[in-house]
Amino acid sequence: MKILPATGCALTFAATLPLSLQADRLPHIILLMTDQQRWDAMGCTSGGIVVTPHLDRLAAEGTRFAHAYTSCPSSTPARSGLLTGLSPWHHGLLGYGDVAEHCRFEMPRLLRELGYYTFGIGKMHWHPQRTKHGFHEVLLDESGRVEDENFVSDYRQWFQLHCPGGNPDATGIGWNDHGAAVYVPDEALHPTRWTGETACELIRSYDTATDTPLFLKVSFARPHSPYDPPKRWLDLYEDKEIPAPWTGDWCGRYADRLDPAEAASDAPFGNFGTAYAQRSRRHYYANVSFIDEEIGRIVAALKEKGMYDDALIIFVSDHGDMLGDHYHWRKTYPYEGSTHIPFLVKWPAAMGLAPSVVNQPVELRDVLPTMLDVAGSRVPAGMDGRSVAALARGDTAHWRRYIDMEHATCYSPENYWCALTDGRIKYIWNFHNGSEQLFDLERDPHELHNLAGEAAYRPRLEEMRRAMAAHLAERGEEFVSNGRPAVRKETMLYGPNYGK
Repeated sequence: MKILPATGCALTFAATLPLSLQADRLPHIILLMTDQQRWDAMGCTSGGIVVTPHLDRLAAEGTRFAHAYTSCPSSTPARSGLLTGLSPWHHGLLGYGDVAEHCRFEMPRLLRELGYYTFGIGKMHWHPQRTKHGFHEVLLDESGRVEDENFVSDYRQWFQLHCPGGNPDATGIGWNDHGAAVYVPDEALHPTRWTGETACELIRSYDTATDTPLFLKVSFARPHSPYDPPKRWLDLYEDKEIPAPWTGDWCGRYADRLDPAEAASDAPFGNFGTAYAQRSRRHYYANVSFIDEEIGRIVAALKEKGMYDDALIIFVSDHGDMLGDHYHWRKTYPYEGSTHIPFLVKWPAAMGLAPSVVNQPVELRDVLPTMLDVAGSRVPAGMDGRSVAALARGDTAHWRRYIDMEHATCYSPENYWCALTDGRIKYIWNFHNGSEQLFDLERDPHELHNLAGEAAYRPRLEEMRRAMAAHLAERGEEFVSNGRPAVRKETMLYGPNYGK
C-alpha cells in the first residue's frame, strides 16, 4: 500500500496493515502541543482574559481535563513521559537532562506498528536532535538550540530561504529570558506561523483515499520564551487588564525588589515588580493567541479534507510557566503555574462521547495509552499511563487517586522535590532539607498558604506523607526511611530505568 499526497509530491511509503485493522478504518490522530503553557492560559480557564476561541471550541466539543499535570515540569523529562506513557521513575529521566535515544515504549513507533503514517512538526527536544523514535519524517524547530555538531533546524533553513541573511533571533530575547518585546522580523517568518503552516501543508497534501491513518504531532515552540508576539497580537491585549502574579505567605525570601536592568534576564527567582510581570504576561498571552489562530487553521484544514470528524485530537503542553507567581519564573517547581497544564481531547465522532469536564487527575503519561485505546490496541503491560477515554465515558470508579510529580535539583539546591496531588490537595516533600508544604487547592487554588504547620490539617498531612512514602517505596532506602520520605544529600537525575 502506498500513500501519495494529493499534490503528487514524493512523500511515499509502503506498509502492510494487519487484516483486523484493514476491516475498520482507524481514526486519524492529531497531537497538538505547546511549550510552557499554563493551564489558565486559555479563554475557557482564564475567565476570558486569554483569547483562544479555537482551543475553547475544542474544549466545548470534547473533554476538558480540569486537573491535568506534568509529572516532571521541564521540557525533556515531560516529553519523556509523553513519549513513553511512563512515570519519571520508570522512564528514568528525573529532571532536566537528555531524553533517552531508545525507550521501551515510543509513541510514534507504536502507532507506526499499528499502520499509521507518522509525521512530526516543530519542537521535539530529543537527543540526538535528529532522533525519530519511530516517526517516518520530522521537520524540526528547536528554538535555536544546537546540541549536535552541524545541526540546523528545518525552520531555520526555511527562514534563510525566505529571508536570506536574516537573523531569526533579531528580537534579541533569549529562550529562557522573561523580558518581552514585539517580534522584529515579518510575522510570516515567526516560528509559530511556520509550524502551523507546515502542518496545514501536510494535511492538504495527505491522500485520504488510502486506508492509511495519519498520526501528526504538531509541537509549537511558544509560548515558551522568548515572549515575542507579532504586533497585531500584542495589540489585542492593549486594553485588557492583565492579572498580577500571585504571592504566597511562604515566599518572602524572594520578596526584595530587583532592578530588571541589573538582574540576570533569565533569573529563576526575583521580584521585578507587578508592572514587569504583567508586561511579560501580556506578551506571553499574545503568543498563546497567535498559536490559537494556527490551531484554528489546522482544524480548518482537517475539515476541508474530511478528516476532522474521524480524528482524535489531543491538545496538551509539556509544562507551565510561573510568570512571576511567588517570585518564581520559568518552570521545574511543584507549584500550579509550573505543573498544572491544559489537556483537551476532541474524540472521533463515531465514539459518540458527549462534551464534558473531568476532574480526576490526569498526566502526560495518559496521552499514549489514550491513543492506543482509541486505535483499538491494548495498552502494553508495564505502561503507567491509562486511557482517559474511560473518564470521558463516565467510568471514574477505578481511576488513580493522586498523580505523582518530581524534579531533580535545578536553579537552587532546595529545588529538589517530589509531590502528590489530585487537583484538590497537594503535598510537597523537599528531598534536600525535609521541609514540607501542603496546599488545599479547593480553598486556595493559588497556593497562598502553606498548611503543613497547621493543627487542623495535621491528619491530612500525615495521610499524604504516608502516601508519598508508599509511592517512593520501590526506590528503596535511599528514598524512604522509617516509613517516611527520606532526606537526600545527593541528587539523582538519571534513574536506574533510564534508556531501558
